[in-house]
Amino acid sequence: MAQAAKPQRTIVVCGIPSGLLEDDIMADILMIHFQKAKNKGGDVEDIVYPTPIKGVAYITFEDKQVVDNVLAKAEHRLQDKRLPMDYPLKVSLYAESVFTCVSCLLDLSILREKSTLEDLVEGFKKNFPVLSFGTLHPDGRITVQGPFSAITSLQKKLTRKLHNSVSKAKVKPGSTTAPRPTTRLAKTDLSSEVSSNFVQSTKKEGLILALDTDIYLYMKAFQDKTYEESLKSCGVISHRFSDGEVTTICLDNDPANPNAGQLELAKELVEDLVASLQSDLRKEILSLEGSNRAEKHQYEQACETVSSQYPRVLVIPYLTHIDIIGTSSDVYGFMQQVNTMVGNFRKEPWR
Repeated sequence: MAQAAKPQRTIVVCGIPSGLLEDDIMADILMIHFQKAKNKGGDVEDIVYPTPIKGVAYITFEDKQVVDNVLAKAEHRLQDKRLPMDYPLKVSLYAESVFTCVSCLLDLSILREKSTLEDLVEGFKKNFPVLSFGTLHPDGRITVQGPFSAITSLQKKLTRKLHNSVSKAKVKPGSTTAPRPTTRLAKTDLSSEVSSNFVQSTKKEGLILALDTDIYLYMKAFQDKTYEESLKSCGVISHRFSDGEVTTICLDNDPANPNAGQLELAKELVEDLVASLQSDLRKEILSLEGSNRAEKHQYEQACETVSSQYPRVLVIPYLTHIDIIGTSSDVYGFMQQVNTMVGNFRKEPWR
């Protein structure tokens, strides 16, 4: 039987404690964990740790069945006498979408009068176990990190809570039904300023969507025609605002379009397009930390050369790293060729 492709035999491990041990020791602990029968493990072909994403490792098994067994295990806890405690790990298939490292800063101060913020955060931790919550500061701000889909779900939950608070506040004495605002909020920072904007926006038409910025950039690069035609068919125009890893799209009716007025349909079409991309795409980060100018140029040159062979891969260069976004197989092949090409560059002294 032919061996499964490497991406199908590779898992992504999140939640690895950083800074406690030397990287090679932590890699050895991970190797032992995923080889143990009690963890449903088996023969490990390769392990990549550390990676550009803090607390993440890539582990490749020799047998695809071992991957299935590891993923089927309900819980993985990293245990070793060299560690001060047990650490829960999150495990997923490399071939799946792994936009796992989205961070956002939430301002919960507006909900202080309605809830005890400490209890609110504890509830979030129970409802969203895949998310990592930072320290709750006295001003109500807290950092949250985890899968984009989970952060989006958390934002929706906060939005509903805020929506209910606003609706109740607008109920007049003797009335039985609160007015329903026509705008939905999907902001990362739920500050008092945003709350004020939210109350004002209930008088206007429009919808707001929060997307992973990488997904948005890929959609604009390769699905822009579909995106624009979907909006046009509904008589809708869009405006976007990017805040790091989250891009907010504001949908409004186009007064010049006779089809105007189909905001909900436009929202559904965009959400369907985004969902199809999110299920197919993954991102790899090519770190340039510690590289000199010549080495950075080598990576950039290699990416430019390899891009012609992978026309559906999006390459986004930054000062400290290069983002590679595409399907799992394309990204894997792209990275392999780039690393091989850079290795060849460095073997040639005349360069």
